[in-house]
Amino acid sequence: MRVTPRGGRDSLAAGTDEHLAARLAAAPVDGAANDALVALVARHFGVARRDVMLVAGQTGRLKRLTIEGDPAALAQRAASLYAAES
Repeated sequence: MRVTPRGGRDSLAAGTDEHLAARLAAAPVDGAANDALVALVARHFGVARRDVMLVAGQTGRLKRLTIEGDPAALAQRAASLYAAES
């Protein structure tokens, strides 16, 4: 996931083949942007916040997350971001 804090509004979109792109209204202060990212991803993928974990990139723009849930449903939600870009 490539994150742009202070991006005006929270949104999730297709990025490159390697990552999704997230824009967050929150500033990268005291973990606020990370918390906003977890909430955004949970909302988009239809899972509880506790099912989304930030596993790498706590202080960088590139972040790695894990999402617990049905793999097929999660893959379909991720693919829908790229389909919307076409």
